[in-house]
Amino acid sequence: MKTFIYLLVSSLCALALSSAATAQTDAARTSDEVKALDIYRTIIEMRTAEGHGKVPEMAAFLADELKKAGFSDEDIHILPTEETASLVVRYRGDGSSGKKAILFLGHMDVVDAKREDWELDPFKLTEKDGYFFGRGTIDNKYGVMNLTQTFIRLKKQGFVPNRDLVLAFSGDEKTGMVTTKMLAYDRKDLTDAEFALNSDAGGGSLTPDGKPLGYSVQAAEKTYATFELTVRNAGGHSSRPNANDNAIYDLAEALKAVQAHEFPVQSNPITRTYFKTLGATMGGDLGKAMMRFSKNPKNKRAARRIAQNSSYIGTIKTTCIATMLKAGHAENALPQSATATVNCRIFPGTSVESVKITLQKVVDNENVEIVTLGNPIESPVSEMRDDVTAVLSKAVHARYPGLNIVAYMESGGTDGMHFRSNGIPTLAVSATFMDENEMFAHGLNERIPVSSFYEGLDHWMIIMQELAGGSNNK
Repeated sequence: MKTFIYLLVSSLCALALSSAATAQTDAARTSDEVKALDIYRTIIEMRTAEGHGKVPEMAAFLADELKKAGFSDEDIHILPTEETASLVVRYRGDGSSGKKAILFLGHMDVVDAKREDWELDPFKLTEKDGYFFGRGTIDNKYGVMNLTQTFIRLKKQGFVPNRDLVLAFSGDEKTGMVTTKMLAYDRKDLTDAEFALNSDAGGGSLTPDGKPLGYSVQAAEKTYATFELTVRNAGGHSSRPNANDNAIYDLAEALKAVQAHEFPVQSNPITRTYFKTLGATMGGDLGKAMMRFSKNPKNKRAARRIAQNSSYIGTIKTTCIATMLKAGHAENALPQSATATVNCRIFPGTSVESVKITLQKVVDNENVEIVTLGNPIESPVSEMRDDVTAVLSKAVHARYPGLNIVAYMESGGTDGMHFRSNGIPTLAVSATFMDENEMFAHGLNERIPVSSFYEGLDHWMIIMQELAGGSNNK
């Protein structure tokens, strides 16, 4: 009995100490940090995935928070589009710089997640083991929250920019990018700018033990293109099979051919400089391979070593991968059709049509129909800007003094591709710092280090104040 009482008292004491420590930590947070976390929690817990109709709710919540901070109705625009929506907010400047606006990008939608697949509820923000878990914690609700809380803080401080600053949050970046295209091409009355800064890419890399490796600025994106491979057949009864005439088998052979194909290694000045800088910092056999590749992109051994790492293979070549399958109509019937979705991320300078032709040659079967889905966008490279580099250095070096900042090419796709293609140079400069091996965007148990969450809250403050600071703010 004494043992039980001792254990009970010990547990209660431990719980009390833990609660006290938590309360002390919460008490140490500034009002701005508390507000940022409140916004973050609220939007993480909105299931803004396709089919759930929650994006308009998120847009309305953010608009309301900005109105409370002093932004007028005429400067806040919620633009409904079918089940989703986009949000544009203008922070009016005094015009003293004589320059066009700066555009700040993010997206409110997320890839969906199933509760049964996750260790924790994906649509509930959970702090555990030094991380915030939840769908969108990285992609891209941290960026959306961070830009929003920066606008709120600056407004409350009475900051008057010397040019307009504009938030543009899309609502379907993960799917059709209908809202993105609308913002980039059709509503330039709201989004026209000298240049754009995107919160949805870029950022800092950390080693597993938390040491900084470098900071990367996304200055180019690969072309996002999706193809459907389809085999059609007359079908028939499953009791009378013909193994040599089956749509599923033919499609399987085509996919195995795609799997085996290796697209040629490619490079450009951005990727070579990126590998030179990152390789020197990273060290080890991978770092050495990066440095060798930066000097000689034809070094096959270096390219093979880089290609072994999923974080970097997309930086050296076009990639095509099967992502979805659909076949047959009944369990007791031969398939009348079989279709596979193959998603490609195409190196800048390589056309979508040339990749389609390559797939046709690789498959080598005239019965396999290959169709390009949608209208893939081939966007140009955005040159690094001296003014952005300078302010970004200030923001990054406030956290990690002297850290290398280098441009890179994104293997994935973001809203930035459409703004680039329509004449607005776009650089992606996220506030996140984390181990790339823990980058679970789109995957299970997406997370962000708690330390990175709080340390990044001044990132956009520094950038906006430095890029658009006027005499009224001195």
